[in-house]
Amino acid sequence: MTDRLGYRLKIGIVVPSTNTTVQPETDSMRPVGVTNHIGRIHIPDLPLSNDTEFEAMVDAIGPDLFSCVDRVMSCKPDHLIMAMSIPTFWGGKAGSEKLLAKLQDRAGVPVTMGSDACIQALKCFESVRKIGILTPYQPIGDAHVAQYFEDYAYKVATVHSLKRPSEVQIAHATEADIRDGLKVLASSGVDAIVQAGTDLAVVDIAEEAERWLGIPVIAINAATYWTALRRCGIADRMNGHGSLLAEH
Repeated sequence: MTDRLGYRLKIGIVVPSTNTTVQPETDSMRPVGVTNHIGRIHIPDLPLSNDTEFEAMVDAIGPDLFSCVDRVMSCKPDHLIMAMSIPTFWGGKAGSEKLLAKLQDRAGVPVTMGSDACIQALKCFESVRKIGILTPYQPIGDAHVAQYFEDYAYKVATVHSLKRPSEVQIAHATEADIRDGLKVLASSGVDAIVQAGTDLAVVDIAEEAERWLGIPVIAINAATYWTALRRCGIADRMNGHGSLLAEH
């Protein structure tokens, strides 16, 4: 017997308790017969106004991360998404691989993380070598994200950060904030733009931005959900979420 609603796939999704974007964005991309199941890592709404505060936020993830994995795995999902992005970039490629191994060992199922998902998405656009990155982070976080992509031989031309003042306020970034950031990055002559920070609501804007910028715009939540679906044999294509889900 299979789950009556999730008869094609059940996905567990681990998010910070402060995150209000991943759940609605992944639900908007959910094919029929696929169900999403959110587990929340307890984390306070910490300030993020400088590098020291940003590092404190990264440290605060640790105490509840694996307990959160245990909680969401109790509903027996087939696949797990790690939907807090900065830990998946921290320490570059080597750090990301260590975290993935720990998560897969704990969950007992395949795990998709935002960092690797962005690489998988970029591979769909073979001519892309020089990228711009949009984040909500402080410089120390931006440096880890840039290092990750450079470890995969992408040239990071520029990182534009919206420098959101707290965890909860990442999701308060306006459409104008995001649009203006994308324009700044495009003006640097990049081949594609990648957005990090899963609480930054970019999926719907990315679709429109690709039309007026003329380059791929990869929103991390779209890339992560797309990667998870494809790894699980779900090949449905859908409009409204950017070229990645519509064409690949």
